[in-house]
Amino acid sequence: MVEDSLKDLKNGLLKKRTHHQKGLPSSNPQNQTNVNPPPISGLQLSLKQVTIFLSLYLAIGTIAFFLIQDQISGTKTNGILDSMYFCVVTMTTVGYGDLVPETYFAKILACVFVFIGMGLGGFALSKAADYIVEKEEIMVVKALHIHDGCGLNEIVNEAERYKVKYKFLTVLILIGFLAMIGTMFLTLVENMCFFDAVYCVCATITTLGYGDKSFSSSGGRLFAVFWILTSTVSLAQLFVYLVEIWTESRQRNLVDWVLNRKLTKQDIEKADLDNDKKVSPAEYVVYKLKEMGLVSEQLITNVMEGFEDLDLDHSGTLTVNDVLD
Repeated sequence: MVEDSLKDLKNGLLKKRTHHQKGLPSSNPQNQTNVNPPPISGLQLSLKQVTIFLSLYLAIGTIAFFLIQDQISGTKTNGILDSMYFCVVTMTTVGYGDLVPETYFAKILACVFVFIGMGLGGFALSKAADYIVEKEEIMVVKALHIHDGCGLNEIVNEAERYKVKYKFLTVLILIGFLAMIGTMFLTLVENMCFFDAVYCVCATITTLGYGDKSFSSSGGRLFAVFWILTSTVSLAQLFVYLVEIWTESRQRNLVDWVLNRKLTKQDIEKADLDNDKKVSPAEYVVYKLKEMGLVSEQLITNVMEGFEDLDLDHSGTLTVNDVLD
């Protein structure tokens, strides 16, 4: 029955796309030598490559700002450390103002590094943060279900089913931990009162960087180099996951509505692709997927184009011989 339905679906789709024959690209099985699909994004970098690019950026930035340190004014501690600190503050757009370029050349250099840093640094750090979150995700799920007696397989399935939700919770916990560490460090090392330390932490991770409170000691700036990078990107990732949760929730509600709503006469007419006054299981599936927004008419038409090109004997089915010929 399902096979007959799929054949009817093919015939119906081929009828509906007769007016597209000249405009659509066709697939040539002779040219399909690559079995593996191409990457969705043209830029697929591993964590190792991202780390290398980020390290190069920080190294070049540190050296460049060290060479023009006389053209940068403000509270200074150590030449190399201040240059690295200034590079990180520039890249993350925190911009405290405790170190500022004075000459035209220094200002132009800072502008160049801030634009490069926002692109490269944002991509690199988000990649690193996503990697860390995925490593810690299972631990978060275990902690939430520690009293449920769940096995490893159940925990892995739970993490996969609500992937974005647990990523959000993991990043939220990480931000809380970083905020606590930052507050403690500012209180103990930078000698700020508790409220000023909390204020400085909030101004930093949100990249407000008012400048009235910042890291002024050499130890504080060494800590800030790593802490600012981690905390700012973690907060950015938190909002990314929050948007994903909201989007997934809307999609899930749409799917539930589509699957549970009562069909009308108009629905039957629209789902009947081959105009035989009946809706087969395959036609029903395609109609529901289109209604959910998961596939489009154009996509289905293109897929059927590829099927027809592969079906060399025009039997309406694919065999091993069709693929090998």
